[in-house]
Amino acid sequence: MDDLKRCSWVDNYPDSNIMTTYHDAEWGQPNQYSDEKLFELLTLEVFQAGLSWETSLKRRSGMNTAFLSFDIDLVSKMTNEDIERLKNNPNIISNKLKITSTIHNARVIRQIRQQRGSFFDYMWSFTDGQIINHHITSGDEIPSQNELSQQITKDMKKQGFKFIGPVIVYSYLQAIGIINDHEQCCSFNPDNARL
Repeated sequence: MDDLKRCSWVDNYPDSNIMTTYHDAEWGQPNQYSDEKLFELLTLEVFQAGLSWETSLKRRSGMNTAFLSFDIDLVSKMTNEDIERLKNNPNIISNKLKITSTIHNARVIRQIRQQRGSFFDYMWSFTDGQIINHHITSGDEIPSQNELSQQITKDMKKQGFKFIGPVIVYSYLQAIGIINDHEQCCSFNPDNARL
């Protein structure tokens, strides 16, 4: 395992850290996500706003339980009573606006699925199913947002999504692999074949 190279931002964490595991197994790996997984990652992005991705990942298990394994139909039916209960849940980030937005976003995803067939198809439609590879050589080259994230944010807001903006959407596009911002030398870059 000593010959493995990772993106430089992972150097801030020990190999056993949740961030390293996330980088190696999930971050930027395209086409591996169900609509529920896409909803989960969008929710984690919403909840990490103003905090850190590591904070969000540490609460992932609690979020998974609180939001019913991110079952879109079930979450979309949550009520004000559920919101009050979740507000007092110590296993998640207790922010009423973020909780309310998550339930609302589940309802929007349901509508998108009825119109488009899947949330996956909706998200990938912005690039015609193509990965945008920035061929990053250093973490310093990664922007916080770009024209694509601005365009997608505009459309998502038009669809009715809440608590999103171009920075959150850019991070989300990286997470789900639509944007490949793995450094070129990274062993986990989807462009690099690994044994």
